[in-house]
Amino acid sequence: MDDNTAITSPPTVCQLSPEQIAGPYFRNPKLIRRNISEGMDGIPLVLRLTIVDAMTGQPVTGALVDIWHCNARGAYSGWSKLDPDKEVDVDAIGSIPRTDDDTYLRGGQFTDQLGVVRFTTIYPGFYAGRAVHIHVAVRITAGNNYLEERHVAWVGQLYFPEAASRSVLNAREYRGRGTCALNNEQDEFYQSMGGEASILNVHSIGRDSNEDGFFGRMTIGVDTFALSSQIKPQDFDKYTV
Repeated sequence: MDDNTAITSPPTVCQLSPEQIAGPYFRNPKLIRRNISEGMDGIPLVLRLTIVDAMTGQPVTGALVDIWHCNARGAYSGWSKLDPDKEVDVDAIGSIPRTDDDTYLRGGQFTDQLGVVRFTTIYPGFYAGRAVHIHVAVRITAGNNYLEERHVAWVGQLYFPEAASRSVLNAREYRGRGTCALNNEQDEFYQSMGGEASILNVHSIGRDSNEDGFFGRMTIGVDTFALSSQIKPQDFDKYTV
């Protein structure tokens, strides 16, 4: 198979993308940046997300798109000292105390006139009980206090094609873990919250080796007037650095 061909090509359609839980590792660090890697080891990933109004099909401009994900070993900044090879108690989601003030693999960008944001990061690893994924929140902003704006319209998770993840998880930076990643179909949230509609379209960047990295893209349809039930105003007070 040509490494420059898409590993998966889900159709881009104008519809409301399914929301998924924000998970236990949401923060609001107010980091406006394209490169969120902070020197983390891992296979490079360039991510391009297009935000459209699901009601009209038009680009959503000026929206703040936050992403966060774990490193190659399954750790999240802010919770770096937790053991990613042990499953998190589902009942404790949202109440797991932070262990540190690190900010790696977190950041936000404002959508341009085409509704596009771009991030430079690494391909995520995994933590026990989950498939490989990236968290996303879309915040509708207004006025000069854009970093205080709390109108989060959409929260979701992005998943990866299995072929790409198998290749990455065999790389030096990712292997040697005390547990195994779930595939998408084994993941509880993928199964119960419409994960099949949230698989990134992924290409290898290099012709000869996946170690050169991947390019991932997706179009996300949101209701700009909606209020997400997954990140609430009180979460900003709780998780703001």
